[in-house]
Amino acid sequence: MTEEEKKEQENQESPEEKPEEEAAGAEQKLEAKEDKKHLPASVGEGSISDEMPRRSFFSWLTVAWLAFAAATGGFFAMTVRFLFPNVLFEPPQSFKIGFPDDYQIGQVNIRWKKLHAIWVVRTSEYIYALSTVCPHLGCTPNWLDNERKFKCPCHGSGFRKSGVNFEGPAPRPLERFKITLADDGQILVDKSKLFQYEKGQWDDPESFLKV
Repeated sequence: MTEEEKKEQENQESPEEKPEEEAAGAEQKLEAKEDKKHLPASVGEGSISDEMPRRSFFSWLTVAWLAFAAATGGFFAMTVRFLFPNVLFEPPQSFKIGFPDDYQIGQVNIRWKKLHAIWVVRTSEYIYALSTVCPHLGCTPNWLDNERKFKCPCHGSGFRKSGVNFEGPAPRPLERFKITLADDGQILVDKSKLFQYEKGQWDDPESFLKV
């Protein structure tokens, strides 16, 4: 095929392609116009961003009410807390521990150790109530029946059955509490009044109960 024939063939094909190209160009122009129609409006008066959505408004309103309610509740809670302060409920200082015959001669009764922090000791002549608090640093000794003594597990202080200290760092004997007979014949212990050996108070008739 000669060059002239090629040129004639191209000229014959080009008219068919031109309408397609023109159609494609027109379609692009139409799409461009459509895109311009859908462009977002500028931020200003009457724009979408200038109006708060109703759902968002109610959400913020709910949060505000919750915050207000929480603050008000906290205020009233503090007021009630101020009007009703904490009260430390302690066991009664005066209590009954049964009848004298409930305690054996020569024995240390540990029944009231946890409840009232006392030991009850009975001899052939009297009954007395000893404090379970070590005068050294406030620990609680244990009664060792085999060794017949009170022994503090903290620092090794030892006390005889009478409450007198004889070993370890304890500076003085155990304390005794007031003990009397109630009208019904039961033993009444009053921890609000104590007696100390080093002050000669164990001779006070209220520091022991004659039996």
